[in-house]
Amino acid sequence: MKWLQAKAPGFNHLAKDEQIAITDFALLWSLFESRVLDTEGNVKAICGAVEAWQETGRLDADAFNAELGYFRQRYYADGAFTYHFDHLHFRNPDREALVRSVIDGSDNDPCSRMAAVLIIVFRYRNNLFHGVKWQYKLQG
Repeated sequence: MKWLQAKAPGFNHLAKDEQIAITDFALLWSLFESRVLDTEGNVKAICGAVEAWQETGRLDADAFNAELGYFRQRYYADGAFTYHFDHLHFRNPDREALVRSVIDGSDNDPCSRMAAVLIIVFRYRNNLFHGVKWQYKLQG
């Protein structure tokens, strides 16, 4: 942690709980990718996992209503997508249209909602692990 505070741009300006959240996220994502996505960290694997949960009766999208509510508030306001949405940096295979339809409320299907939440977290993962967040010194 001390090395990150000294060497990682912006890391030392974060609150202690934010620093811990970033390090915990790295470990938790790795475990999720290994166990749930069978080491395939991509949107296709995420959507496949969600579909499998639906087929086996294990999908509980309502358990993530608070997270979806947060994402909707952060990424959609006054009938338009916010500045923050563009900074998720979607790539072609990331099913941006699906995420948009869930965030704007036009698609409330449980599978779509669960996939959208996980795709946003996947974008966080990519932006953090591939350096985009470091360009902003972890701000926002």
